[in-house]
Amino acid sequence: MTLTLGFVFGPYMWLLIPGVLLGFYAQIKLSSTYNRYRQVRNSRGMTGAEAAREVLDAAGLHTMPVEEVGGHLTDHYDPRKRALFLSSENYRGDSIAAVGVAAHEAGHALQHKAAYTPLHLRMAWMGITLLGVFLGMFYQFLAIGIVLFTIIALFNLVTLPVEFDASRRAKDQLFRLGLIQDDERPGVSKVLNAAALTYVAALVTSLLSLLQLVMMARDRERS
Repeated sequence: MTLTLGFVFGPYMWLLIPGVLLGFYAQIKLSSTYNRYRQVRNSRGMTGAEAAREVLDAAGLHTMPVEEVGGHLTDHYDPRKRALFLSSENYRGDSIAAVGVAAHEAGHALQHKAAYTPLHLRMAWMGITLLGVFLGMFYQFLAIGIVLFTIIALFNLVTLPVEFDASRRAKDQLFRLGLIQDDERPGVSKVLNAAALTYVAALVTSLLSLLQLVMMARDRERS
């Protein structure tokens, strides 16, 4: 079984350029926005871990753990362990960015509790997306790659409402519980919106990758 470089360096490589550029822009936007508001202390001096705890407790999730993990922006909610994991800078930090990110991850826990359908769809498709990336690299598995990249695109499409809804829940809870003041709302929104742009970029990239595979398959049928 020979690994082909046609997927990466084929005649339709130009299709991937917009997705790559958007991905770079999204990462730069997220980094600059996060770093800006990481320097701004929230008015209550509350850490990200404390904010997440209050959001979870207000939703009745008193026993859900909030744990610290290493790395930069490695914050996530693990639906299998039913636990929140916050990077050290957000777990211990008392910035607007830390509180916003922590509340966003708590928003995923609220989605899980509410049986939010897109979240469950994303959980179910996560393993399939990894398989699609692997098989899509093999030329003899081109048809399988097309099918699985279609699933990846659908996965990324489902991810968008999951992430936007988590941010909405986060902002609603932060403001309702009085954890953020009115003048801090724009900062929280900018951080969460910048993070959401990375998911938009992922969707565009997956769609363009799918289009490249389809065009390669078309050329193969003609030859």
